[in-house]
Amino acid sequence: MLRTVKTFAVAAAAALALGLANAPSATAAPSEGFYDPPADLPAGNGTLVRSEPMKLALTLKGLYMPGTATRLLYTSTDEAGAPAAVTGAYIEPTKKWTGKGPRPLVAVAAGTQGQGDACAPSKSLETFLNVQGNELGIGYEIPSIHDFLNRGMAVVLTDYIGLGTTDRVHTYTNRLDMGHALLDAARAALKLPNTSVTAASPVGLYGYSQGGGAAGSAAELAPTYAPELNLKGAFAGAPPANLVEVLKSADGTDLTGVIAYAINGITPYHPELQGALDELATPAGKEALEKVKTQCIGSTLLSYGFQKTSKWTTNGKSLYDTVKNDPALRAPVDAQRIGTLKPSIPVQVLTGTKDDIVDHAQAKQLAKDWCAQGVNVTYVPVIQPIGTGGTALNHLTPMITRLVPSHDWLADRLAGKSVRSNCSSLWLLP
Repeated sequence: MLRTVKTFAVAAAAALALGLANAPSATAAPSEGFYDPPADLPAGNGTLVRSEPMKLALTLKGLYMPGTATRLLYTSTDEAGAPAAVTGAYIEPTKKWTGKGPRPLVAVAAGTQGQGDACAPSKSLETFLNVQGNELGIGYEIPSIHDFLNRGMAVVLTDYIGLGTTDRVHTYTNRLDMGHALLDAARAALKLPNTSVTAASPVGLYGYSQGGGAAGSAAELAPTYAPELNLKGAFAGAPPANLVEVLKSADGTDLTGVIAYAINGITPYHPELQGALDELATPAGKEALEKVKTQCIGSTLLSYGFQKTSKWTTNGKSLYDTVKNDPALRAPVDAQRIGTLKPSIPVQVLTGTKDDIVDHAQAKQLAKDWCAQGVNVTYVPVIQPIGTGGTALNHLTPMITRLVPSHDWLADRLAGKSVRSNCSSLWLLP
């Protein structure tokens, strides 16, 4: 637990140094009720419900985000096929687009922020640190967004279904909810007035960790869900494509609590799973599932870091063993599998070979699954000689060290450059 506290303290101190201490003296708080969805949503996916100007946090001392931002509330569709309100943000770059054709749009899916409304990426995008009650949202996606803006690319950021909006619990790694929310963010951005992006703008999808799952899901859903978007490429870093395997790799790490996020994201659509959990979960397990619903990742790390999910089950087995061997429990988890559909655009799948949170093998399997369908896949294994003991260092490091190369790859797709798949040599790679 000492390692957990130290990790969080370092992250918080870094965020303070980069953001809060240097933030503008007057920030534009959301207007009252902005994150409260109306009772009746307009028809259509990606329809703008409301928007308003918002400030942007700093990324480094004296360095402002090169863009102007607009807070968004737009429509999407959840796993049950019901309308959903989603918030997010669009950033118009101040830099000129020097490439050919119209300015590109990058739809960014954030990595794990938490399950509480305080953790919404659009909120921490504004202040770097968003404090609501006892919860702290940290805008660690800001450096990545800054780089896209600095290249002259417009950015739209989704908060996902239920993260920020006050009407429901965030559905986290739910495959359909993530993919729909990201694609509809792009649709909403293209409908926003007085921007430099148009229906002809090339669109890219980008995400790491939870965001990698969202980008991967969006890429394979797009041909049927959003065929009108001018998609050119998708980057899926450390994607949790097979949640059954991630139940195993995340268990007993400093991010054990994300397993509770995932369960909370599936059960609203599967009452049979909720019934099983009522019998299967111990009081400690039920407490964890309820407690994380309002937490950001730092609080969850402090609450459940390095715990074992066997403490949450009445049979004393891990959730991985329990779910894997029970068809009734496994079916709704397997339904979140990414890789069963075929993207029509080039995709890059990046994974650390000793990722200590999101299992490497299942991420590589995603690349294999898409290759088998004839998708143009660039598979990038980041070689990691040693493990990092569940501290998430091997999980997070490629997000930082591979940021520029991954942005370069996506920028080339948005510029219309071709790319050759490495599917034929996939079996040679770790």
